[in-house]
Amino acid sequence: MALKDRIPFGVSLPHRSPDMLDMAEVRHVAQRAEALGFRDLWVTENTLDHVNCFDPVVVLTYAAAVTTRIRLGCAVVVLPVQHPAMVAHQWSTLDYVSGGRATLAVGLGRAHHFHEFEVATAGRVGRFREQVAILRSLWTEERTSFAGRFYHLDGVRMAPKPVQIPHLPLWMGVGHPDAVRRAAVLADGWMGSGGSSIAEFGASVPILKDALAKAGRDPDTFPISKRVFMAVDDRPEVARASLDRWFKDVYFNPDGADASGIYGTREQVAEKLEALIAMGANHLLLNPVAGYGEQLEACAEIVGLSSKSH
Repeated sequence: MALKDRIPFGVSLPHRSPDMLDMAEVRHVAQRAEALGFRDLWVTENTLDHVNCFDPVVVLTYAAAVTTRIRLGCAVVVLPVQHPAMVAHQWSTLDYVSGGRATLAVGLGRAHHFHEFEVATAGRVGRFREQVAILRSLWTEERTSFAGRFYHLDGVRMAPKPVQIPHLPLWMGVGHPDAVRRAAVLADGWMGSGGSSIAEFGASVPILKDALAKAGRDPDTFPISKRVFMAVDDRPEVARASLDRWFKDVYFNPDGADASGIYGTREQVAEKLEALIAMGANHLLLNPVAGYGEQLEACAEIVGLSSKSH
């Protein structure tokens, strides 16, 4: 059975790189991924970054304009450093202009995000919970009133509403065990970050499934995903070098290729993807780090989405 017949696969849109980003390549990947049958296109949010990175809403709006069916997601938007009304409006608009194709994954962020945006870290979990509640209310209610510790809204209205009912999926991308348990209650899906290790993903899935069961939610239907930074080449050493450069230049992590990434021949990569499915993934985000057009075709072949795979 082809991997695509077991779980859906997404692919990263070119959006973050130590090199300059080419819009022709962005367009090609978006359109080709849709034609091949990938489920969704994904980006990240890295506003103040040491490498090139597009704003997620802008580049996904562009992708929406050059495609018709493929879904559009970001993992993650760092919610506590933004006002929830702005995030709600941006993503509701993206869902509207794309015809109901948006998925938003949110997270708490890291210490440097709070420092850079001059937001206090104290109470960040409470702030996050209030923001999630406000997003859902603005997306579903005609008028929103909210009286919390951090936010106060008095009968405000936001339009357009999302096309998806009751609203666009709100996933979470968090790794701490407490945050994973929180996602089981608050989120519509969960995605392990690309920078986190595969071992950490394997440890998080049982925690998530247990919390889902305790919350009365079905672990088999709840989206469980992982972003996988990857490189495919018939010469494993070439694939390894590409991934090494990514983790060193972007994450300052020289050990990331082995701990968090997947690289090698098509057969080696397929085996490692099988292992992630065995850990409990029911969706995977494949994130090539260079040579996006060629890597997209290789990924499609590996999971069974191209004619070469049949």
